[in-house]
Amino acid sequence: MDIRIGVSDSPREINIQLPDEADRAELRGRVDAALSGEASTLWLTDDKGKDVAIAAAKIAYVELGPEGGTPIGFS
Repeated sequence: MDIRIGVSDSPREINIQLPDEADRAELRGRVDAALSGEASTLWLTDDKGKDVAIAAAKIAYVELGPEGGTPIGFS
């Protein structure tokens, strides 16, 4: 699953490829907690095991891609 996060005061987005087995509902819960102020940092682990932290106060928007990743080839 792909996730794109817009960061305030930055012209670039953060793009992270999450593992295919990532729980979408759990991820949305963590994003909601960060946006509501319950959590000060949103921690994500990409599909290669790298941890990424985003300050919750700097999150402008979050886009969750479709589950199962990006299809390869023609459909």
